[in-house]
Amino acid sequence: MKCAPFDYVRASSVEETVTVLGETDGEGKILAGGQSLVPVLALRMARPAVLVDVNRIPGLSAIRRVEDTLEVGATVRHSRLVEQTEHPLLAEAARWIGHTAIRSRGTTGGSIAHADPSAELPVVAVATGATVTVTGPRGARAVDAEDLFVGALTTSLDEDEMITAVRFPLPSRWGFAEFARRHGDFALVTAVVTEVRGRPRITFGGVSSVPQRATDAEQALSDGRPAAEVARTAAEEIEPTADLHGSVEFRRAIAAEMTRRALAQFDSPREHSR
Repeated sequence: MKCAPFDYVRASSVEETVTVLGETDGEGKILAGGQSLVPVLALRMARPAVLVDVNRIPGLSAIRRVEDTLEVGATVRHSRLVEQTEHPLLAEAARWIGHTAIRSRGTTGGSIAHADPSAELPVVAVATGATVTVTGPRGARAVDAEDLFVGALTTSLDEDEMITAVRFPLPSRWGFAEFARRHGDFALVTAVVTEVRGRPRITFGGVSSVPQRATDAEQALSDGRPAAEVARTAAEEIEPTADLHGSVEFRRAIAAEMTRRALAQFDSPREHSR
């Protein structure tokens, strides 16, 4: 099957992008890496009237340290996240994204905006308390990652807004564990344990429509409870959804094990590898 017909605009600025999106009355889509959008277009599950290519916009492919955060531009490829050394957790998570071809084209902003509940970057964004810079016709605004994701493949972005950057705080400690049936598959469960600005965070991806934090387990970790107890608390606290890949009980069991693995990294900082 081929894509339905659409107009193509190669934007030269963020301002041009949001202007074009505003003129499409909700029928415009942003094209960056295209790793999520193009397959959907090919299946005609989406039929936008206009595609706005943002790959040539200056400044969107920058990575820079801003105080205790790493600011990542919207068109930064996943492969560059793997290569950067300022944010080891972000590099580790990016290694788990798809395959080499996907990592070479997929973008940070695209992954965050797509809001796939099994994707790695959304769960890391929530796990680190990331802030997403969103620009629209009324200017730029900062959105907490937890407020951005409102459902599976759904964000709080307006139709005439775009993500321009994401600021990921640098955790002082972290652990990352993911379970997928095959290399490159979307995660059935991802567990991320972080210490950000002196406070622990335990976050899961793949268990429901949005990344979930386990705040009771965070308190148990803060209180110095044993890892097994923290993992059990986290698994009991979350609210997984069942699908063809696994039942609620299956996801709880995997969540407990992934939490234990992430906590082992969290308690014993080292060079993490896939």
